[in-house]
Amino acid sequence: MRTYYRGPDAAVTDELLIWQAGTTKVFVVAELRQVARVRQDGGRLGRVVAAVLLAVAGAGWTRLALPGRWYVAIGALLAALVLAGWPSHTRSWALRAAYRGDAEVTVYRSADPRVFNQVSRALQRAIEDARL
Repeated sequence: MRTYYRGPDAAVTDELLIWQAGTTKVFVVAELRQVARVRQDGGRLGRVVAAVLLAVAGAGWTRLALPGRWYVAIGALLAALVLAGWPSHTRSWALRAAYRGDAEVTVYRSADPRVFNQVSRALQRAIEDARL
């Protein structure tokens, strides 16, 4: 069995892609079709919650007396910024593929672009070699 990549959270051999993300997920390389690389911006839920928080703060601004307005406004603004992911945005990259005739599944995801590219290239080589 030829190994194309072995790291702390994934391994790619000529037969299998093994992803250890909490639970171990194993995919047969020969059964992967239409593998695509996808960049995902994290924090969507955080941005939605931040928007709701700001709307509640706006409503509280009109109802509260002067010192309470500032506490609610500053607290809501800080909480919204933290939930929205400011100043840093979390991004991750994912490999999506059709597997065993099913709909698209995520076969690998990483926030580290270097590791993601290594796994992606290893999987590409494994798929190309399996077709030969």
